[in-house]
Amino acid sequence: MDPRHLTPDYAVSPQIAPEDVAAIAAAGFTRIVCNRPDAEVPPALQAGAIRAAAEAAGLDFVDNPFSHAAFGIDLVDRQDAARAGAGGPVFAYCASGNRCSVLWAFGAVRAGEVSPEDAVRKAAEAGYDLSGLRPQLDALAP
Repeated sequence: MDPRHLTPDYAVSPQIAPEDVAAIAAAGFTRIVCNRPDAEVPPALQAGAIRAAAEAAGLDFVDNPFSHAAFGIDLVDRQDAARAGAGGPVFAYCASGNRCSVLWAFGAVRAGEVSPEDAVRKAAEAGYDLSGLRPQLDALAP
């Protein structure tokens, strides 16, 4: 588990395994969001396996798979709803954490939580380069 906090209540991470869930719960997260499509991973790492471990640990689980070929604002809407309804810190994962960062940036900028510049900066501090999305983030800013 490699949580990278974009905000105090939202961290992103590369792929996790069911055995990582106990540490995620112990770190105070209340919800896990999967942004990785099952087709990218073996069955032991697919959303169902992580969901079972999360629910056994008392965590909520949201499956919001994000394929680079099928990005849409509906993914941002679902990520926003998962963040808003968590009742505590959210841990999101995908292959590297980049897709989770993209969804956060689009939603947070659109909601006026951060400026496009701050979204790109916070992502960069966590190791993700969203600078190429700056024009789209600027267009979403209120």
